[in-house]
Amino acid sequence: MTDKKLLNHRAEGPATAPPLLLGPSLGTSYALWDKVAPELSVTHRVVRWDLPGHGGSPAGLIGPGATVADLAELVLALADSLGIDRFAYAGVSLGGAVGLQLAVHHPERLESLAVICSSAHFNGSKPWEERAETVRREGLAALAEAANARWFTPGFTVPELVEDHRTADPEAYAACCDALAAFDLRDRLESITAPTLLIAGRQDPATPPTHLREIADAVPGASLTEIAGASHLAPAERPEAVLAALRGHFDGHALRGMEVRRQVLGDGHVDHAQARQTPFTARFQDFISRYAWGEIWTDPTLARRERSMITLTALVAHGHYDELAMHVRAARQNGLTPEEIGAVLLQTAVYCGVPAANSAFAVAQRVLAEEDDTAAG
Repeated sequence: MTDKKLLNHRAEGPATAPPLLLGPSLGTSYALWDKVAPELSVTHRVVRWDLPGHGGSPAGLIGPGATVADLAELVLALADSLGIDRFAYAGVSLGGAVGLQLAVHHPERLESLAVICSSAHFNGSKPWEERAETVRREGLAALAEAANARWFTPGFTVPELVEDHRTADPEAYAACCDALAAFDLRDRLESITAPTLLIAGRQDPATPPTHLREIADAVPGASLTEIAGASHLAPAERPEAVLAALRGHFDGHALRGMEVRRQVLGDGHVDHAQARQTPFTARFQDFISRYAWGEIWTDPTLARRERSMITLTALVAHGHYDELAMHVRAARQNGLTPEEIGAVLLQTAVYCGVPAANSAFAVAQRVLAEEDDTAAG
C-alpha cells in the first residue's frame, strides 16, 4: 500500500550500494527510467519516484501554489524514510529542477548531480500559469494528445508515458505547473558545490541545449553533454547515450581512469597525448580513460604488476611494438624488474613465436637502456 504521506517509489539494486535517486518529468511516472534504471542498479541503490498525482503518488501531497522547494522536501522525506542520508541524484525537466533545488538549498545531502533536459528557469511564469488554469478547467486529455510533439522527435513515442500523462491527477499536475511558474535559480547556480553533469537533448524544444549550457557555464566545474536524436525525454528516447553519460559521471570512471593512466604511464606521456588531442580524437581519448583505465586497470582482481605482464604479452602477440615500448616503461613504473620483463618476453618466444620475441627484446632493450642513461645523467 502506498504511504499517503510519501512519494510512490521503486527501489532497485543492492541495499548496501551507493544510493542514487531518479526524478521524473512533468506528466510522466518513474517508468521514464525503465530503460536506464536497471543498468544503473548494477552499481547503485537506485530509487526512482513519482511526482504527486502521477503514477502511484498521492495527489494530495501538494496543492495550488506549490513550489519546487515543496517537491524537494518530499524527496528528502522519501530519502529519510529509506534511511538514506547523502545520495547522488539525476532528474529530468521538473525532476531536474528538483535536483538543482537540492543542490542549492540542501548541499549536505547531495553527493553529485545530473540535470537532464531541464533548466534553471522555465521561460517565465505566464505559460505555466495559463497551462495550470487550462488543466484545472479542462483536464489533461488535450495536453496528452500533444505529448509526443513536446516530448519526442518525430516518429518516436512511448505509449506508456503518454498514458501516464493522460491519467495524471489534473489538480496535482496543475500544482506542478505552479511550481515551474515560480522556479528561477539562475542567481544561485554559482553556489552549487556538488559535481554536476548537464545532459541536453539536441532536438529538445522545451528546454533546448542553451538552457543546459547556461547552467554548465555558471556551476563551478560542471560539464555538458548534448545528445543527438533526443528531444525532451532523453532517457526514454536515447537510453544508451544517457546511461553512458550517467555512468561516467556517477561512477567517476573518466576521472579515476585519468588518475590511474598517469600513475601507470607517467605524467609526461599523458600530457603529450592530451596536448595532441583534437576534436577528431577527443572521444577516443575519453574512451581510453573511461574504459581501459577507468574500468579495467582499476579492477582490484589483478595487481598492476600482473596487468603489465599480460599487456606486454598481448602487445608482442599482435606486433604492437610502439605500444610495447610505452608499456615496458609502464611495467617498470608498476614494479617489474628488467629481469622479470625479460622473463615475460622469453615466454612469448614459446607462445607468440621467436621472430615476435626477437623484435620485442630489441624494443625492451632500447627502453631499458634509455632508463639507464637517464639514471646515469
